[in-house]
Amino acid sequence: MNLPPGVRSDVVATDRLRMHFLESGPEDGTPVILIHGNLSTGRFYEHLFLGAPDGYRLIAPDMRGFGDTERLPIDATRGLRDWADDTHALVRALGLREPLHLAGWSTGGAAIAHYAMDRPVASLTFIDPVSPYGYGGVRADGTPTFPDYAGSGGGTGSPDFRQRIADGDRSAESPFSPRSVLNSSYWSAQHREPPEREDMLVGEVLKTVTGEDGYPGDFTQSENWPGVAPGTRGILNALSPKYCNWSGIVDLDPKPPILWTHGSDDIVVADGSAWEMGALGKMGVVPGWPGEEVFPPQPMVSQIRSVLERYREAGGKVQMVTFEGSGHGPIFDAAERWSGLFFSFLASVPEPSRTV
Repeated sequence: MNLPPGVRSDVVATDRLRMHFLESGPEDGTPVILIHGNLSTGRFYEHLFLGAPDGYRLIAPDMRGFGDTERLPIDATRGLRDWADDTHALVRALGLREPLHLAGWSTGGAAIAHYAMDRPVASLTFIDPVSPYGYGGVRADGTPTFPDYAGSGGGTGSPDFRQRIADGDRSAESPFSPRSVLNSSYWSAQHREPPEREDMLVGEVLKTVTGEDGYPGDFTQSENWPGVAPGTRGILNALSPKYCNWSGIVDLDPKPPILWTHGSDDIVVADGSAWEMGALGKMGVVPGWPGEEVFPPQPMVSQIRSVLERYREAGGKVQMVTFEGSGHGPIFDAAERWSGLFFSFLASVPEPSRTV
C-alpha cells in the first residue's frame, strides 16, 4: 500500500470485527476519528493527514462492508448503529481517550450522529451528511410518503453499477462505471483528482462488498411507487428512513459543538438529489411517478438545517459553512480550505475531561 509520508496502515481485532484503519500523528495525540461515506474507504481522507497540526492523532477506519475491514454483513434494521458500534469497538481496542472528536462524510455523518446519541463525544463534524430522516421516501417533516417506506432502500440501487463494482470495472465507458460515478458525484464537475490518486480511489470503491449483505442490500416488493421497499440487510437499507433517523441529536445532554460543511453543488445530498427517487420521478427518469403531492423530492439540505437550528435553539453550538462551487466532497475539491476550517473548529472546542 503506497501511503503518503507519515500515514500508517494497521489492522486491529476488536470485540466486533477486524478493522483496517489509517492513522497519523502521535499515539498520545488528541484522537480524531474520520468516518468515510458509502462506496468509499478510509483512504478517501488520507490527503488531509499531511496538513494536520501537531498534536492530533487522526484515525480513518474502513467501515463494515467496505475496504480491507473484515467482511461481515450489515444489519440494516439497526440503521447506522452497526457502524457506530464498530467505531466504538475500535476506540476501545486502541485504548483511545474519550470523549473524542468525530467527523463523518455522507453516510459517515449519520453514523457519527448515532454514535453521539449513544455515548458522549467531544465534537461532531458533518460533511454533507445523509439527512437526519434517512435517504429517500420521506416528506419535509420526515414522515414517510408511504407506510412501507417505498422508494428507499436496497431496491433503489442501480443493478448496473453494482455489477460493475463486482466485476472490478476500472473503465469510464459507462455513466455507471465507478470511475464515472466518482467524477460525476463525489466532487464538483470542475474538479479532478491527480490520475494516480483517481486510480487508487477507484480501486478502493471496487473493494465494496456487493450483494444483499453489502451494497445495495436486499429489498421487498411494494404495491406503492416505484414498486420496491426496504429489506433488512445491506447499506442502502441501513440508510432508509425506515431505520435511519438521527434527528434525536436535538435532545443530547450535554451537547457537543457541531460543524456542518456543505457543498453548494452537491447532487447526492441536496434538495432534489439526483440520486433520490422523488427527484428522479419528477425528472422522468423513473416512470410512473405519482406526483409531488404523493411523493415529493426529499428536501435533504433543508432537513439538515432545520434539525441543526433546533439543536442550536436547544442550547447547542453549531457552525454552518457552505462551500460555494463544491460538490458532495469539499474535502476533495476544496481540501485546503476545508482542512483549515476543520482544524480551527477542533482547536476552538474546550478540552473535555477524558477517560481511557
